[in-house]
Amino acid sequence: MCGIVGYIGQQEAAPLLLKGLQRLEYRGYDSAGIAVQSGVRCDGLGATGEVLGVRCDVLGEGMKDEAGVRVVKRKGNVASLGEALAGSNGAVSGATMGIGHMRWATHGDPSDRNAHPHVSADGSIALIHNGIIENHAALRVELGKHGYEFVSDTDSEVLVHLIDHLWKSIPFMNFEGAVREALSIVDGAYGICVISSREPDKLLVARNGSPLVIGVGEGEYFVASDAAPIVEHTRRVVYLSDGEMGVITRDGYTVKSIGNIVCEKGLTELDFDLEEIEKAGFEHFMLKEIFEQPEVMQDVMRGRVRLDEGRIQLGGISDQLERLREAKRIVICACGTSWHAGLIGEYLIEEFARIPVEVDYASEFRYRSPIVGPGDVMIVISQSGETADTLAALRMAKEKGAMVVGICNVVGSTIARETDCGMYTHAGPEIGVASTKAFTAQVIVLTMLALALGKDRALSDAEFIQALQCLSSLPERVKRILGCSEQIREIAEAYKDAKNFLYLGRGYNFPVALEGALKLKEISYIHAEGYPAAEMKHGPIALIDEEMPVVVIAPKDDTYQKVLSNIQEVKARGGRVIAIATEGDEEIRELADHVMYVPKGKAFMMPLLTVIPLQLLSYFIATLRGCDVDRPRNLAKSVTVE
Repeated sequence: MCGIVGYIGQQEAAPLLLKGLQRLEYRGYDSAGIAVQSGVRCDGLGATGEVLGVRCDVLGEGMKDEAGVRVVKRKGNVASLGEALAGSNGAVSGATMGIGHMRWATHGDPSDRNAHPHVSADGSIALIHNGIIENHAALRVELGKHGYEFVSDTDSEVLVHLIDHLWKSIPFMNFEGAVREALSIVDGAYGICVISSREPDKLLVARNGSPLVIGVGEGEYFVASDAAPIVEHTRRVVYLSDGEMGVITRDGYTVKSIGNIVCEKGLTELDFDLEEIEKAGFEHFMLKEIFEQPEVMQDVMRGRVRLDEGRIQLGGISDQLERLREAKRIVICACGTSWHAGLIGEYLIEEFARIPVEVDYASEFRYRSPIVGPGDVMIVISQSGETADTLAALRMAKEKGAMVVGICNVVGSTIARETDCGMYTHAGPEIGVASTKAFTAQVIVLTMLALALGKDRALSDAEFIQALQCLSSLPERVKRILGCSEQIREIAEAYKDAKNFLYLGRGYNFPVALEGALKLKEISYIHAEGYPAAEMKHGPIALIDEEMPVVVIAPKDDTYQKVLSNIQEVKARGGRVIAIATEGDEEIRELADHVMYVPKGKAFMMPLLTVIPLQLLSYFIATLRGCDVDRPRNLAKSVTVE
C-alpha cells in the first residue's frame, strides 16, 4: 500500500526516484510525486517568494518550487509523473537528494492536490507519508488556530504543518527535534520521509506500522517501502522497526528511537537479485509468477524435505517443535489469500497431527475478545510480513501469553522479527498484486509443518514417507498443468463476458474455491463467490441459470460422487460447468461443459494442483477483458493500514 523512495548521494536524484517508484508500482497507486533539494538554503520566511511565483508558472499545474524544495506531482501512474518531469524544463535537474511517493488514497480523492509530497506553507519542508494519522481532524483544527491553511484533503498534510509549527514555535528546536516531537503527538500508523531546505543535506525517515528500509551504498543512501527499488544499487540494508527514526546525511546514517535513544542496527544482506523483479519475457508479472511455481516449490522444500533421510527439517522452529506438538490448540490468523492458505493448514494439521485448529481473520480477531493464552499457539501468515491487521493479532496473542509462529516471505520483516519462531516461504519477490506463488509456498510450508507435527504422533512411518514422496513430486506435476495453459486460455475465451461466477469445492478444495473466486474478482472485476459444494443447495442454487458459470473442483477423492451430484444439479437448472478433474476422468467430461485436468494425487496435495488452473483461468479472463492484471484497481500489494 503506497510506495516511498528516497535518495541522498552523488547521483542525480530525480531519475533514481522515478525508477524506484516504477519498481514499487505493484504496491498500488493513484498518484505520484517527487520532491528534490534544490540546493537553495531558506530561513523559512519565504524570502524568495517573487522568484518562486515565476518558477511555479514555469513548472505548471501540480508543480511547486518553494524555498529550495522543488516538487512535481501528478494524479495517475508513474508514467504520468515521468511525463510531467520531462515537461518541467529541467526543474528537478541537478539535485542529488530527494524523496518520491506513490499514493493509494485513504483521505481525499485521487488528484494533483492530494498527491504527495506535501509541503509546509513556506515551502521549506516536504514530506511523504504512508499510513493513517488517526487524530488528523483535531490537529487540523488546532493548526488552523495558528493560521495554517490546508490545500489538500489528506491526513498527511497535517503532519508537515505540525512539524513546521513545532520547529518555529519551540526555542532552539531543530529539524530532527521537530519531527520527533510531531511524531509523539500524532496517533496512527506512519512511514515517513522528510526533507527541508532549512537543514539541507539531511533526510529523516521514521516508521510505526508502515515498513521502511534503508539501503547502504558506497557514499550514498537509499530509502524505500521495500527492497525492490534498492537491490539494483546495493544489497546491504537496514530494516527500521516500529518507533524508530533514521537520520541520514551524505556522511552516514544513525537509527534512533522516537525518544532519541540510539539503536544498534545490524546490516541485512538482500537474498534476491534484480532479475527476480523483472518480467523475464512474460507479458505480466502475474503470469511469470504463476509459471515460477514449480521452481518456487523446489526452493520451499530445499533442505527441508529430506526424503533420503525420511524426515522434515524446519530449522526456524526446530527448537520449539515439541512445544508446538504439546499445544492444546492452534489458532491461525491471516488476511485474504493467506487466510485461504490458513484454512488448508487447518485441514492439514488436524488430519496429520490431531491438534485442534481454528482459523481467524486477523482483522476480526483484533476487535473481539478472543480466548487465547498460555498453552495456545498462534500461527500468523503474511506474504510481506507487514500486514497491519495480522501484526495487531500477533501482538495481542503475545500479550495474552500465547506462543506465536510466523510464516512470511520477506526476510527482516516485522512479523519475522516479532514472532517467537517461524518459517520463511522462500518464494522470492512477488510483484503481482494478486498473489499466486506466495499462496502455494504458504500451503507447502503448512504441509511440512503439519507433517513434522504429526510424525511420531498421528502418522505411521509408512504414511509419513508416502507424504514426503508426494511433496517431492509436486514440481513436476505442476509443470504438466502449466503445459496445458493454451487449452485453459481457450476456455477463458468462452467465459470472459460473464457477469458472475460461482466456485464450488469440498474438503481440501473448499478453500481453493474461495481462492479461485478471489483471484477472478481481484484482476477481472467479475463478481465471484466460493462455497462449499454441499452449501449450494442452501441458497446459491437460486442464482444458477445459463448466465452463471459454475467452476467445480472435482478430483477423484472420497467426495467425488457427491460433487458429481452437485454438477448435475447445476446442469438441471441450465448452468454452465467448468470442472477441474483428475487426469483420465471421462465421466465428468460427459457432464461438464469444459474440463481442466490435473494429475492424480493424494487429497492433501490436491489444493497445490487444483489452484493452478484457477490462477490461469483468472489471468486469461482478465487479459481478454483488457484488464491490467499487475495493477488491479483499488488494490494494494501490502495492506499496512486498517
